[in-house]
Amino acid sequence: MTHLLGLTGSIGMGKSTTAAMFRDAGVPVWDADGVVHQLYDQGGAAVAPMALAFPEVVIDGAVSRDALKAVIAADPDALARIEVIVHPLVANSRADFIAEHDAPLLLFDIPLLFETGADAWLDSVLVVSALADVQRRRVLDRPGMTEKQFAAILARQIPDAEKRDRADHVIETITLDDTRAAVQHLIAAIRGKTDA
Repeated sequence: MTHLLGLTGSIGMGKSTTAAMFRDAGVPVWDADGVVHQLYDQGGAAVAPMALAFPEVVIDGAVSRDALKAVIAADPDALARIEVIVHPLVANSRADFIAEHDAPLLLFDIPLLFETGADAWLDSVLVVSALADVQRRRVLDRPGMTEKQFAAILARQIPDAEKRDRADHVIETITLDDTRAAVQHLIAAIRGKTDA
């Protein structure tokens, strides 16, 4: 029996680092953002349908994220139309990933996990979290990030406290060593249940 574990967390909480720790421990990881990048890249399955719906966003055979952001900003209905194209392709990728891996534990790295209702098909959800001042420092240390951008991103995400309340597991990402130890402990606990 394979356990499907979702991983999420607000921006700057250490989600990518934590996902890498699962990967390093031999757990197959499906990365929602990575899949979308592949779909938008040259030859990606989303390029042709996006070119039909929004010709201005396809540049040099790939979907331009900057052009896409401009379209979404200018047209309130654009995001829903984009999701109709992209969500089924993402779901197909996820189904293929599950079918290809015979493992006791699979990790699904999904930034907007609760926002998109992914918790409905997962066996459990892990939320990574950190103190608000740690989060703010991590995000504002990123190249080109501003307070305004940070606030806009936070406004689109479910608050950290609510994510923690809805999670089955929470890992505090204060130090790398503590985070790695918590990941190892969680992997062992889930594998113990799937073996039982």
